[in-house]
Amino acid sequence: MVRRAPEAPLTGVSAEDAQYLFARIGAVNAAFGLDAFAGLTFAQIPARALIHQFIEWWRTLEPETDAQREAHGQLPGAIRLIDTVSTWLEEQAGRRR
Repeated sequence: MVRRAPEAPLTGVSAEDAQYLFARIGAVNAAFGLDAFAGLTFAQIPARALIHQFIEWWRTLEPETDAQREAHGQLPGAIRLIDTVSTWLEEQAGRRR
């Protein structure tokens, strides 16, 4: 999944999806006291770095509070969304060749 994701910021997502993904960063940062991607807008974050971070959080964070469980529990959906868009972008690039 990480290798499939673009090294550039994610394009091809709706404003709502971009907002959802960016909110996942904020939720994990707030719940776990982290500061990932501080000062960056969604449009500045490479998709590959974002999906890598989400997967890393999913595998390594150990939620203890309700807020942590909620933020952590939303990561698989965000990971799938990035992977789906990455697959779509890959298919679109293949059709143009």
